[in-house]
Amino acid sequence: MKNPPKFLSQAYDERDPSPWLALYLDQSTPLPDEVKAAWLTDSSSGSRQYLLPFLRPLARAFIILFQVAKTFVPRNWSHSRTLHRLLAWGLKRFVSPEANWLILRHFHLGSQVLAFIGRNSPAPVATSPLEPADIDALKDDMFLKHDLNLFNFVIRLNQALRDQGLRLEHAQQIDFSMIREPALRLEDMPRGRLNFLDLQSAIELFTPLYQLMLTDNDFWRAANSLQLDETIGIYVATLLDKAEHLVLVNNKHPLVPMSTLRAGHRLVIHGLSTEMLHCLLTRFRAEVESA
Repeated sequence: MKNPPKFLSQAYDERDPSPWLALYLDQSTPLPDEVKAAWLTDSSSGSRQYLLPFLRPLARAFIILFQVAKTFVPRNWSHSRTLHRLLAWGLKRFVSPEANWLILRHFHLGSQVLAFIGRNSPAPVATSPLEPADIDALKDDMFLKHDLNLFNFVIRLNQALRDQGLRLEHAQQIDFSMIREPALRLEDMPRGRLNFLDLQSAIELFTPLYQLMLTDNDFWRAANSLQLDETIGIYVATLLDKAEHLVLVNNKHPLVPMSTLRAGHRLVIHGLSTEMLHCLLTRFRAEVESA
């Protein structure tokens, strides 16, 4: 690790143990060390500790206000391209390197997980991978495409299974070829004087903007795509016959949509669940290749 986080470089004091060091050393949840270090560096930042408690209620208040305001505009009112340009601009100038790295990784990891399911299904289906090389690539409606990809994948997969009279089941021969570490480097992320905003604060700030500049259908779909975490977890657990790993999924239940007011917090959980699922698949691939 080139630049270890503060909680790793400080001396260990039994009378004042660092909670971040404890979480980093703990191995009960699967995460690569580099990802865990970035996640905990972001989580232990001053931005998250002091700014997030003020931003979260304000952001949720704006979600309510924008919902009321949008009752007076056409239902198809949308400025997705402008939204994504604003998001990319904000990420490059105000968001921490760790948060930006984790956001970019999420698109790659999510695409790999869907490809894993689609390739190993008894009725294989193609996927539409999203693999942004940098923050500027997000301008191409990347967040919206991510949500559309997820719902379209669930529909295509289950339609193919139904059409062929099949059910998803444990696969005897597993193809892990799509599971790999993205070619994204933390050191390549923007590091300007204003790049201080943590991941959770950034998401809470961007969520009302997301609602304002997309149609109600697009925003509702984005918020409730998080409910599919359990669905995707079940698919993977079924293929691997590893149901015990569903304990890591926390955005359930998929058939009970939740209020959009908590979308920001649930989005963070969604990102962490994806990282853990990808880490598990990476470990399973290593076990197969070493056998």
